[in-house]
Amino acid sequence: MSRESAPTTEAVSRLIQELNKLPGVGPKSAQRIAYYLLRSDEIENQALAEAILQVKQKTKLCSVCLNISETDICHICSSEPRDRTKICIVEQPQDILALEHTRKYNGLYHVLHGALSPSEGIGPDDLRINELIDRLKSGQVTEVILATNTNLEGEQTALYLHRLIAPLGIKVTRLARGLPFGTELEYADDVTLSRALEGRQEF
Repeated sequence: MSRESAPTTEAVSRLIQELNKLPGVGPKSAQRIAYYLLRSDEIENQALAEAILQVKQKTKLCSVCLNISETDICHICSSEPRDRTKICIVEQPQDILALEHTRKYNGLYHVLHGALSPSEGIGPDDLRINELIDRLKSGQVTEVILATNTNLEGEQTALYLHRLIAPLGIKVTRLARGLPFGTELEYADDVTLSRALEGRQEF
């Protein structure tokens, strides 16, 4: 007798396929989440669906730093107490959450939305580098902190940015090497990130 695959509906199969596209969610995890949602009551599922739709409808990129925001200028860029002479460059918006959680940095940010990766066809024009240079030309910024990830792509991006920024006469620093090579910023713990910020060195 031939073994048949576990029976499921087309709707459940589609949900599993969509969940499997999420980062960090493998086939087994996608299946568990799908059946959890199937067992959940309709009110909970409706709330989740609405939250997913609203995050796309109500959020946009800050016109200054390109962080995720619900307003034209995000709450960090519009905060008066922030030190406007420093800009910390990160790859993704979630990196800002990690750095803010340390409470060790009070400057501004700039989100590149990626890192240089020639093997994947990602070059300078695919990142938000032109917007960064425009901000630096204002003359207000005295230090740029390169907080790209400590992997090959992050290092390549940091080197490229240093070559662009150094001629502007702005101090360029890099997070201290407390971060192991290959670490993604968003997964680093608070203590390691705090030490990396405090011990940052001139590039």
